[in-house]
Amino acid sequence: MRDMYGEDVLAGGRRRRKPIPEVDAEPDLVVEDADSGFCGAVVGWELGAVVLEDRFGKRRNFPLTPGAFLLDGVTVTLRKPVVVNHQRRRVTASGSIAVDGVKAQVAKASRIWVEGIHDAALVERIWGDDLRIEGVVVEPLDGIDDLAAEVAAFRPGPRRKLGVLVDHLVPGSKESRIVAAVKDPDVLVTGHPYIDIWQAVKPERVGLRAWPVIPPGRPWKEGVCEAVGVREPADMWRRILASVHSYKDVETPLINSMERLIDFVTVLDD
Repeated sequence: MRDMYGEDVLAGGRRRRKPIPEVDAEPDLVVEDADSGFCGAVVGWELGAVVLEDRFGKRRNFPLTPGAFLLDGVTVTLRKPVVVNHQRRRVTASGSIAVDGVKAQVAKASRIWVEGIHDAALVERIWGDDLRIEGVVVEPLDGIDDLAAEVAAFRPGPRRKLGVLVDHLVPGSKESRIVAAVKDPDVLVTGHPYIDIWQAVKPERVGLRAWPVIPPGRPWKEGVCEAVGVREPADMWRRILASVHSYKDVETPLINSMERLIDFVTVLDD
């Protein structure tokens, strides 16, 4: 018997869901995890999960759940390619992808200044490879008391930029007042809040729970050495520098400041 109500009125109105496209997770493919918003490039595989690395070098693993990723705003399902290149990319100490076969450039006119030889050594340990490729020289100062005069003598310009990394650059400090006197569009002064570059190294890397608190008015390095039982600052510095192998061993404010300086001095105005 014919259905008195005729055809199912919903039958014609049902829409088939569009199939979610599957995409091979090739190395360097940039996708976003739909749940967390983490965006990064495919850098490998671990236990069946895809490994994504964001632009800061942070890595996270994500399972290959259907429809779990966005590619250019479109929901996709990632799948492991049939053939995967297992050759791992070499990463510099700063977290950048190493460029093999590229020689260091001849030094450019632009410079990065740091407060002393310890600062220069630490910067070299982490960012040396990047700076050599860019042709940027790091020069240590003997403190920043005469910073304004030294900047003027350098004669910065659109193609001769200057970046300066300052220790203990916090509001109300002597350093902040010195920096305020430097006003030049071709000079960027950044800094970190630590009393000395030593303190920018994560304390656990040198076997400390935290850096010792040294009373004001007392030489900070000597106070640290006494507190941790090291005779000479030179011995303590060797211990500190030996503990640093990459950007992961130093505090974020130093990383951010150095990345800003490198970007500033390597992008030259026409």
